[in-house]
Amino acid sequence: MTEGIDWIARSGARAKGRRPAFFDEPALDRLYSLTLALAAELSATRERLDTVERLLAAGGSLNREDIENFAPDRAAGDERGEATRAYIARIMRGFQQEVEAMEQPDPPIMDWVEKLSVS
Repeated sequence: MTEGIDWIARSGARAKGRRPAFFDEPALDRLYSLTLALAAELSATRERLDTVERLLAAGGSLNREDIENFAPDRAAGDERGEATRAYIARIMRGFQQEVEAMEQPDPPIMDWVEKLSVS
């Protein structure tokens, strides 16, 4: 079904419409886009490595066909899912902290001054 597709050419194709902008500085959008693309690639590599490790543990040897055709069982899928969620949480930690800070901003300095002066 995917035979004959030039994946390298497809990956370089421009999307229709404008790129979404999240920051005032376009370079930041590009940097975050690049970082998340690298994170996605590493996530796929981690899953492939997990496949290799499981195949080696099960049979002691492997070949490319074994790797390509591997389908994790329910337990392995659950382990992978948990590992992926933890990985994403680590990557997105800074963003999450910023969102939490926006939801609960620090009180103005004068509130602190009043609290400390009453004590």
